[in-house]
Amino acid sequence: MSRVGSAPIAVPSGVDVAVDGRTVVVTGAKGTLSRELPGEITVRSADGSLLVERPDDTARSKALHGLTRSLVQNMVTGVSQGFSKELRIQGVGYRVAESTPASLELALGFSHTVKITAPEGVEFEVPQRTQILVKGIDKQLVGQVAADIRKWRPPEPYKGKGIRYIDERVKRKAGKAAK
Repeated sequence: MSRVGSAPIAVPSGVDVAVDGRTVVVTGAKGTLSRELPGEITVRSADGSLLVERPDDTARSKALHGLTRSLVQNMVTGVSQGFSKELRIQGVGYRVAESTPASLELALGFSHTVKITAPEGVEFEVPQRTQILVKGIDKQLVGQVAADIRKWRPPEPYKGKGIRYIDERVKRKAGKAAK
């Protein structure tokens, strides 16, 4: 039995969940998210919480059961609290050149600045010129945008320069040994 899928999803006050056939729509203070349910998985409401159920005990149904429960839980959390990923830029001359909530311009040691535009539902916040906060209500989209920013200059192991997640540890290597 799926341990993740069988746990009920608590719905906080101020969040409305509508299940229409195979589509789940979650509306909260921060916005609205919708998702189509995979397979024959169903979601039903029960006394202030949501229950995700599967039709049988096949391996595919078990996998989709836990996945669907996690996706719906992330939707509920996203519209009530939101998600954020924090990135830190490290290296001489590496910084955020210009920023708005919808776009970033990064100086990353190239001959040009790198322009990044946020997709709808994601915004940027720059507390310092070497720190980027990616915020939004869709967990997958926030993570993907943060990964795309990091991809421009991943941290390198010799000097540690690049863009990294705030909690990421970069394993450093020794350089060439001098005679």
